[in-house]
Amino acid sequence: MFGYIIRRILGVIPVMAIVALVVFLLLRLTPGDPAAILAGDSATAAQLERIRESLGLNDPLHLQFFNWIRQLLQGDLGTSLISNTDVSQMIGRRINPTINLAVMTIIISVLMAVPMGVIAAWRHRSWIDYGVMTFSVLGFSVPVFVIGYIFIQIFAIELRWVPVQGYAHPTQDLMGFFQRAILPSLTLATIYVALIARMTRASMLEVLGEDYIRTARAKGVRENVVLFRHALRNAAVPIMTIIGTGFALLISGVVVTESVFNIPGIGRLTVDAILARDYPVIQAMILLTAGIYVLVNLLIDISYSLIDPRIRY
Repeated sequence: MFGYIIRRILGVIPVMAIVALVVFLLLRLTPGDPAAILAGDSATAAQLERIRESLGLNDPLHLQFFNWIRQLLQGDLGTSLISNTDVSQMIGRRINPTINLAVMTIIISVLMAVPMGVIAAWRHRSWIDYGVMTFSVLGFSVPVFVIGYIFIQIFAIELRWVPVQGYAHPTQDLMGFFQRAILPSLTLATIYVALIARMTRASMLEVLGEDYIRTARAKGVRENVVLFRHALRNAAVPIMTIIGTGFALLISGVVVTESVFNIPGIGRLTVDAILARDYPVIQAMILLTAGIYVLVNLLIDISYSLIDPRIRY
């Protein structure tokens, strides 16, 4: 088990190295000049040249890359070209709302979707099954911003149960946090409930036809034990994959939801940095997203080995 985990961790290093190289080259080779953005429209060629020189943009690409990697290894993500603020501080201020929103969304999604998928598979081709499948189709089909505006109209404007927009830190105002986070979490959860429920149903249908399930039922094992202890555990590998991938997607893809509900997360920070061609911020955000994906996949692989020991070999 320990050797398996070490091998998986060592496999992360070349992946992150390739991601860093690709990110660096993509940003440097695409059209656009951050010096022109900093200097403004009225800047002269000499002023632009001085800004490029001060930012190191005139250095050869390989030298820029190695300087950047050296800074990363020292824990320095650089300084924003636009705000002249340390990138680590910018991310630190913005990442908390996004993580809290993602965690709350995944908890809601799992608590709703897994039982829905299990019951839909158990009652295959019944009205329950058809209802879950209909909800799954709708969850994938309706854009997230439409769901968000519908929730705002019903629960915030008409019923006035929760605030329309904003964010409160849970350590400062726990009740305010839940009041402001519940609508964006439910908005995102609509999509992930549909995805996880569909995968759970498909995995459970495959497992429920196995011989050991029929044997357990023939022995008189209670149906809830058959479903949740025997069947669900053996169907858990693809479900865990969807849940883990969903969490990584939430961290990197909540831009629309953060905009609709006015949440100051890293999604909006990334969009602002791209529009301003703020190289250090963009590079840091892409590396952060890639790192989260790699870490989540690593944790998923380790969970596989706990669920099914055969995967360790």
